[in-house]
Amino acid sequence: MAIVTVNGLSMEFGEQKLFDKMSFEVQNDDRIGLIGVNGCGKTTLFKLLTGELIPSGGNIVLNKNTSIGYMEQHVCRNPEISAYDEVLTVFSELMDNEKEIELINARISAGTENIESLVERQAFLNDEFKRKDGLTYRSRARSALLGLGFDDAQMQLPVSSLSGGQRAKLQLAKLLLGGANFLLLDEPTNHLDTHSVEWLEDYLINSKCAYIVISHDRYFLDKVTTRTFELENRKMTAYKGNYSAYLPQRDERRLAAQRVYDNTVKEINRLEGIIEQQHRWNREKNIRTAESKQKIVDKLTKELEKPENSPQAMTLKLGINNQSGEDVLEVRDVSLGFGDTMLFENVSMEIHRGEKIFILGPNGCGKTSLIKTLLGEYTARSGRIKYGVGVKTGYYDQIQRGMDSSKSVFDEIADHFPSMTNTEIRSTLARLLFKNDDVFKPLSTLSGGERAKVLLTELMLSKANFLLLDEPTNHLDINSCEALQNALSEYEGTLLIVSHDRYLINSLADKIFYLTPDGIESFEGNYESFIARFHPFFAKPVQKTKQPEKQNEYKNKKERDALRRKNKVRLAKLENEISVLEDRLNELNESLNDPENTSDYEKTLELTASIESEQRKLDEMYEQWEEISLWLSEDSQ
Repeated sequence: MAIVTVNGLSMEFGEQKLFDKMSFEVQNDDRIGLIGVNGCGKTTLFKLLTGELIPSGGNIVLNKNTSIGYMEQHVCRNPEISAYDEVLTVFSELMDNEKEIELINARISAGTENIESLVERQAFLNDEFKRKDGLTYRSRARSALLGLGFDDAQMQLPVSSLSGGQRAKLQLAKLLLGGANFLLLDEPTNHLDTHSVEWLEDYLINSKCAYIVISHDRYFLDKVTTRTFELENRKMTAYKGNYSAYLPQRDERRLAAQRVYDNTVKEINRLEGIIEQQHRWNREKNIRTAESKQKIVDKLTKELEKPENSPQAMTLKLGINNQSGEDVLEVRDVSLGFGDTMLFENVSMEIHRGEKIFILGPNGCGKTSLIKTLLGEYTARSGRIKYGVGVKTGYYDQIQRGMDSSKSVFDEIADHFPSMTNTEIRSTLARLLFKNDDVFKPLSTLSGGERAKVLLTELMLSKANFLLLDEPTNHLDINSCEALQNALSEYEGTLLIVSHDRYLINSLADKIFYLTPDGIESFEGNYESFIARFHPFFAKPVQKTKQPEKQNEYKNKKERDALRRKNKVRLAKLENEISVLEDRLNELNESLNDPENTSDYEKTLELTASIESEQRKLDEMYEQWEEISLWLSEDSQ
């Protein structure tokens, strides 16, 4: 069933036309990735779907049951309440329902009114509360915040004290819990660490909502999408499958369109040759043949559609002047700290020629600092760093420091490579899409992606045989990420890369170093093999089982049905127990804040111990609830 139908949609701003007669449908089970170069109109399309913008032409028809959730709608309106209470605002209807149930319970207990009508209203409200999953809304809010990286202390912080990234996570939590059946997600993985991204992937995979997601995270798109919409040359093209499935389909479609065009042009030329020949013979029969062929030519010419050029992508070739020795880098027992804070110690590793190694680790563990220590920008507190024979290093800095913002793009390259001619510099910059007067743009006016391309140009020209790259895909659009990945894949030197781009890691890595405060752990293989061993909770491979014999199918079905019923009963029981335990915790916290108890040291200790004990029980129940809910969700698919 279509929840959104778009017919002949056009949108323009002045002379800039973003879409032209674009049509598509979104079904109620669609998980769509929306891709296209920066500036093609992806976010504008979201604002048209929400009604924030009015199209220049065409229309958007929403199914009467469609409820759209868009992150920008979920702003934090009260900066003084806690992060947890802010998320609970999406359940305002349930909270009002809950308050009315409590009020009716009190009135029934008082016994001064018509008990029959109160009990009837109580039963109705209880049924509605359960039907709308009211028993678990608090646990779901807490679970979402935990998954997005909040701990219990941060949940109680006022919204006004949160960072920009934390507020973005708060809006994402509200969007996911808001009850919409059609989500519009615009770069949802921004500000999220790897753990939170994996939690979001799991949430979306098991969600019953349809959604369209804009993202440059290709691994994320592969995990959570089953269709891909490409916005290119003012048109929308739909493809089956995720991002990896889209790539060969796109190439085949472009090749097929070019073949049709070339063959049609060839046929027109052939027919025009026949027409010319028939006119030369100039007999009555020849004239009739020429006129007949001309009609075919006119029809083919009218229908002929020249394939539009694909968006230009940068062309990057990372070469080396000379090979290094077999041993590129040896690090022994290196430690680094600043003041009284120790970032890491006992870091030891060996890097050999031709290896493609990625450094992973939690945010703030010191990955960038380790790179700077290897390059000599920071001084290690202890240990030894030794480079091999013939090693020439090249460095990509994610902060993009070291560039003089007063210079132009051209001057930045010319100053670093004075032996290059003007023609050579302009030719090189053109490969990175700096053409014509773009080469004279001041660096101060460039976007993050454009500055990244200047750094990549310098890296390409350095001909270094050992590249140390710090988040090289951070500012690049999806086409540029592909171009960089291809260049790194063909690079004949040695790579040491800090990156959160799991698609890049999975495609290139032959070894992963995981940085901890106590040193480095080494893992052979790519990202998927790494998480299979290091993050077993997130690596949930599908277990391949033999197909049952026909005579066992009936028995297996009965056992599955029985297990499903048993899990549903367990889930309902858990929800009731969670509700009771949450009430118990609220009572304990109120007692702890009671002035009579705060002055009693022994009573305070007793209450604190009870709260911690009850909280541990609640956490265990949350885990059981999530496990059973996930099983039921997967079983229903």
